This record gives sequence, structure tokens and C-alpha cells, in this order.
Amino acid sequence: MSIQDTGSDTLLNLALAWAERYMSENPQVRISVTGGGSGTGIASLINGTIQIANASREMSSEEIEQARKNGISPVKFTVALDAIAVVANPGNSVQGLTLQQLSNLYTGKITRWEGVGGRKGPVVLLSRESNSGTYVYFLEQVIRLGNSKSKELFSPQTLLMPSSQGISAEVEQNPNAIGYDGLGYVTPEQKTIAVARTAAGPYVLPSARSVLDKSYPVSRPLFMYTAGNPTGAVKKYLEWIVGDGQKLVREVGFVPLAGSGG
Repeated sequence: MSIQDTGSDTLLNLALAWAERYMSENPQVRISVTGGGSGTGIASLINGTIQIANASREMSSEEIEQARKNGISPVKFTVALDAIAVVANPGNSVQGLTLQQLSNLYTGKITRWEGVGGRKGPVVLLSRESNSGTYVYFLEQVIRLGNSKSKELFSPQTLLMPSSQGISAEVEQNPNAIGYDGLGYVTPEQKTIAVARTAAGPYVLPSARSVLDKSYPVSRPLFMYTAGNPTGAVKKYLEWIVGDGQKLVREVGFVPLAGSGG
């Protein structure tokens, strides 16, 4: 039995780890995992070319409607939790930012680090590309502060990076850069900035604990979607992912589902 599993780059490393472990325990199953972004995985599910779409955001109502027109009823599985870490160059003096300050930076209202209490210098904004679920989540929950009526957009000066690795590399070598990424992609060569809901604090760093206790303001579930209720090998694989597979989640840098024992 072969399973095609495509989508979120945030989920890619975890999906690869799951597939490798599961195939070692179930050699009769072949699982092919590829990235490309949540939008790519969801489009492939809608087109009926894969069994599992990895997504770091929920499907939109338009995507669900498009799937149904193709005779597909998407079913969502929450498979792990994640924090979106705000990262900067280790030489950056800023220790914490509020959600409003992050919104002001990423919309271009603040263009210099002095505007948020940092050392003198222009702010270099880094983002994932628009096909990324992480991009969509950051736009909706940070730039637009969760306001569905907001029309705020990323500053035109934002550099769109094709991968998490691209953000990491630029942050590590550019003293003025700021970026965001899934917790599992943060490296020791980056500085993680604490985030607060308001200026009153608290300013919280992303971690498994701060995700589970909901004190970190920029956290989210990660999903796998199937075309209808899964059966056979796909059903068994997803049952394993939300069961024994949770033991791998923390190893890869993400947060196991609450109560999973992972």
C-alpha cells in the first residue's frame, strides 16, 4: 500500500519522521512525503491526487467548497501543536515585542529598530511565501491581530523566503533581520524574541509548556486532511500518528497533543 502525503513545510520534518518510523514498523506500507506549502497540499487533496494533505492552517470555506464540487469531503485531523517563534539575529538587543509592535513592524509603520527600543538600524522583514500556511496564520493573527475585518497587509518591503531554512540563514547573517518560523525550525544561531499580548505583559518565549498552557500568544494546531473518512492503511496510519506517533513530536521540536503522553 502506498500513501502520498504532501503539503505544509512546517510539518515536513515531523511528517518525514513519522513516515520513516511507521514504515520501519510496517514494511508493507510505503509513505511518500513532500512539502511545497499548505496550499499545495490542499490543492492536491482537492484534485484527488494524494491521500493526506499536511496543513499548518485550516482549509478555507472556498477550498472546502471546491473540494465538494469535486466530490471530496475533507476530514480534518489535529496531529500536533506548534508555536510560531519570532526570531532575530543574536546581536539584536530587543528582548520582547507585543503583538501590536509586531503588526506595526510587518506593515511598515515602524521601519527602524529604535522604534521598538532596539539599537539604531533599519528593520529587514522576512516572511514565508504566500502559499505557506504559516504566512496565512501570521497575517491573520499577528498582522491583523485576529480581526477578520482588518485589511492590513505585509509591507511591500518584506522579503518572501521560499523555506524555513531560508529564513534561518538570513536571520543568522543579517544583524537587522526579523523573521518568524515554526518552533521546530529555530536554531541556536538565532535569537528568539519573547512576545506579549499587550504592553502590560507577560512577555513569553515559545516552548512546549507555553503552548500547552496557552500563555504564548502565537501558537496553533497542525493538521492532516483526508478526502473523506480514511479507511484501510491511511486510517491505521492516522490512528498511529495521534497515538504512539506523538512520542516523536517533541523530538522533532514541536508540541505533542495535550494528554497524548508524547
